[in-house]
Amino acid sequence: MRDRMRSMTSEPGVYLMKDRLGNTIYVGKAKNLKKRLSSYFMPSRKSKADLKTLTLIESIWDFDIQTVRSEEEALILESKLIKQYRPRYNVSLRDDKRFWLVRVQLKDTMPKFDLTRLRKEDGARYFGPFVHSNALKATLEWLNREFGLRTCAVRSPGEYDHKHCHADVIRNCSAPCVGKVSLEGYREKVMEAVEFLEGRGKRARFNHLNEEMQAAAANLDFEKAASLRDVIQNLEKTLSPTRQFSRRQHVPSTVQPKEDMTSLGEYLGLDRAPRVMECFDISNVSNTHIVASMVRFQDGAPDNQKYRRYRMKSVESQDDFASMAEVVRRRYSRILMEARKQDPEAFEVNQESTVQIMYRLGDAGKLGTLLPDLVIVDGGKGQLSSAYAELKDLGMSDLPIIGLAKQEEEIFFPGESESLRISHDEGALKLMQRIRDEAHRFANNYNELLLRKRMHESVLDEVPGMSKSRKLALFQHFKSLAAIKKATVRELQAVPGVGPKSAEQIVDWFSRQA
Repeated sequence: MRDRMRSMTSEPGVYLMKDRLGNTIYVGKAKNLKKRLSSYFMPSRKSKADLKTLTLIESIWDFDIQTVRSEEEALILESKLIKQYRPRYNVSLRDDKRFWLVRVQLKDTMPKFDLTRLRKEDGARYFGPFVHSNALKATLEWLNREFGLRTCAVRSPGEYDHKHCHADVIRNCSAPCVGKVSLEGYREKVMEAVEFLEGRGKRARFNHLNEEMQAAAANLDFEKAASLRDVIQNLEKTLSPTRQFSRRQHVPSTVQPKEDMTSLGEYLGLDRAPRVMECFDISNVSNTHIVASMVRFQDGAPDNQKYRRYRMKSVESQDDFASMAEVVRRRYSRILMEARKQDPEAFEVNQESTVQIMYRLGDAGKLGTLLPDLVIVDGGKGQLSSAYAELKDLGMSDLPIIGLAKQEEEIFFPGESESLRISHDEGALKLMQRIRDEAHRFANNYNELLLRKRMHESVLDEVPGMSKSRKLALFQHFKSLAAIKKATVRELQAVPGVGPKSAEQIVDWFSRQA
């Protein structure tokens, strides 16, 4: 950390604190990155920090930074990244609240400027986001006065609306609704305001405002001078150029996939760096749902399109060893079958092992699914032994496979009692931790999905006279349980297999449950 601080930039930007597993646990912004980050590692910070900050500091194993052009940009990017990663130690900005945007729908007959937090695909012009909300609102008020724009809520106001509005007197509105200015003339004013928000002619208008302020001060009209000073300051804050950042904004990372893969291959004694890795995890909350996940990393990054999830077919109780055996068997027997169909002649040669043949076919681009360079099993010796036994039965015993036990991050090899431990500072271990944690997340998400589905379906099972086919028809028609609950007798009768009596029973049953 000290070595990195010596070369740290003093520019503004954001920083992402990481734990030992590579998870983002805190996102912050800084006007001076070097000064801000150094403060985390000063001895005095630990002695004065509250419990939450102290826990954060002790959890930091690494960090990433992203420089920006200004403090305002840092605030915008910080907000986007907090919403993206939802770090454990960030409290503010975790909700979906966004910075203000200015919107104008130029298709309207009499366009007006509005504030909004959400950008829609509606053909309107949007400006922003803007960090300083008070300055933005003051700027928008000045903009409407300066260019004589309407502020009324009515989309197409007319004479009736003008009778109840005095904006043309109070707010300098040009009143296009009653023809005080032609629609063409009004639209020209709107386009002038649009150009001003885009930054065109900004400097000339600023110079004019400065001249007015100085003239007011020279005439001892200090109230007007102060008002013009505030206008200038608000305009400068609002119109200072800031970039927009998407939630998928790329942030340079200390993770080095190529180096990490090479290092991992050396630690494990592999013949080739594990460019393709597959990891398995089992998730069982009860005997009702026993599921597994297989996630795939290619070149050190998730290959989401090739993730797979499984429901156990042969395992009826909570047995991680049997479940791991089943999912490994299903995965690699299918890949082997595809390979034999693709090039049956290749497997007639006995000089190579099955795995070597499949690697050769994969390198030649003849396989639809590449065999992984490394298989990782989430668990210790038991899970690894079960998975390895299935590979042996398939004739794929030379496919590299290891077990990664979470408690001590020990790495186990088939048939060996001694485990390997890699330093937590090494990228090789962090790479395996990332794929293992991703497999765990994917398996748990699938289990939760099935559990929610089962909970919804079980409610309908309690309805008198409900059959499996009728329940399926209801879900196909209404798409959700909430929609079924709200349906009327007539709407229910529109479902095939639901007659008048059954529809009345469903409505009556849900009304009694309310």
